[in-house]
Amino acid sequence: MQKIKTGFPLLLAIAALAALAGCSTTYDYGDAGDVPVYDTDFGATDLQQIAAKMTTSLLIFPPIVQITNERRPVIVVEKVKNKTTQHIDTESVTDSIRTKLIRSGKFRFLDKSTDGQTISEIKRQQEQGLTKQSQAAQFGTQEGAEFILTANLSEISQKKEEFWNKKKAVYYKFTMNLKNLRTGILEWSDEKEISKLKTDPRFGY
Repeated sequence: MQKIKTGFPLLLAIAALAALAGCSTTYDYGDAGDVPVYDTDFGATDLQQIAAKMTTSLLIFPPIVQITNERRPVIVVEKVKNKTTQHIDTESVTDSIRTKLIRSGKFRFLDKSTDGQTISEIKRQQEQGLTKQSQAAQFGTQEGAEFILTANLSEISQKKEEFWNKKKAVYYKFTMNLKNLRTGILEWSDEKEISKLKTDPRFGY
């Protein structure tokens, strides 16, 4: 009986299966403290999740809890600064932060984005003679903000090539600060780190 030589075909089959296994792009989340840094795009959903966690961190910070238990301080929220190389809609994230803080009932807010409309409306009430002067809004009567909330998103990206795969990842850091405008004191600060991994096959599809 003729012996069938299976060694080389078997090796070819194993190699083909391995190639097929490495022919699909995979995505994974990782904790920045545990995962090496490679790279992938950062979506609005990711930033929203981070913003939510940071907002919660602010609201449960003991000194802030004490201040907001006594009164509702006036705060202004600055637009999140995008220090990454990607185009990210940080305005919607800023709106999300402001909305979450408003809904907490702990703060009152000044909205700088509507200053132009505010000035126009005050002028209209004062100059067109359509509004009772006793009820017309006046310049110089608005409250000043006591706190300003700022946030930054930064990134560090790296690449790594292996035999079957090409890996890229990016390490993101989202930082928020609450500053007392009247004293200059930084009342609160926190940061959230995240790494996102992307694996592409070197061979195949």
